[in-house]
Amino acid sequence: MLDFLISLDKSIFLALNQLHSPFFDQLMWWISDKYIWIPVYAFLLYLVFRYKGKQGFILLFFIALVVTLTDQTSVKLFKDVFERLRPCHDPSLEGMVHIVNNKCGGQFGFVSSHAANTFGIAVFLTKLLNPHIRWIGWPLIIWAAVVSYSRIYLGVHFPGDIIGGALLGIFWGLMTYYLYRFTKHRFFYNFA
Repeated sequence: MLDFLISLDKSIFLALNQLHSPFFDQLMWWISDKYIWIPVYAFLLYLVFRYKGKQGFILLFFIALVVTLTDQTSVKLFKDVFERLRPCHDPSLEGMVHIVNNKCGGQFGFVSSHAANTFGIAVFLTKLLNPHIRWIGWPLIIWAAVVSYSRIYLGVHFPGDIIGGALLGIFWGLMTYYLYRFTKHRFFYNFA
C-alpha cells in the first residue's frame, strides 16, 4: 500500500510539475519567497492590532509560536525522521523534474515547511479574526494553498509533502489558538 501511495504521489507530482512556462516560473518563484509577502504580513498585523487592541502585543508572541512550532516540527519530527528525498534529489526522477533557478533546497522534503508555516498562520489568524472579519478565512487558506502549490511547481516538494505540511500547520494553528484562548482567559482577561 505504501509503495502504491508513493508511486501515486510521484505521478501526481510529475503531472503538476510539468505544467510550466517562463511566466509562471518567475511568478511561482516570487510566490514561494517569504519576503514578497511582507506587505501582507504587515496588513495582517494591522488587522490584529485594529481588532484586538493591546492584546496585539501578546498575539505577536502566539504568532511567533505558531511559526516556530510548524517550522521546527516539520524539520525535527518529519524531515529528519522520514528522510524522504525531495523530487529534485530523487534519483528515480532524474531528468524529469522541472526546477527554477537551479534551486532545490535541502535533501529531504517530507513535510513541507512552507505548507506547515502558511497553513499554521492562516488557521490561527482565521480563528482569531473570524469574529470580526467573517470573510478572512478564505483568502488566508487560498494564500496558504497557492504558496504550497508553488513548492510543487518549483520541483522541491511532492503533493504528499504539501498535504502533510498543511495538516501539521492546521494542527499547530488550532492548538496555538486554543492555548491563546486559555492563556487569555486565565491570565490576561482584563487586558484590553
